[in-house]
Amino acid sequence: MNLQAAQDAIQDAGVFFSRSDDATGRGRSQVLDRNWIVVSQTPSAGSPVGEAEAVLSAVKIGEPNPC
Repeated sequence: MNLQAAQDAIQDAGVFFSRSDDATGRGRSQVLDRNWIVVSQTPSAGSPVGEAEAVLSAVKIGEPNPC
């Protein structure tokens, strides 16, 4: 799922603030969310989450990833 769609899903669940990071460890900012794909998340899917607790780790679309 691209980063924008994942953020939209979190907001649809009633949480309006989530965080994202560069899963490669290079510290890049995710400026265009639709150009990034989520490769992991904390907490895991189906777990309760509150404001600022969701962290989405993403890589740019087309980069190697574990998915």
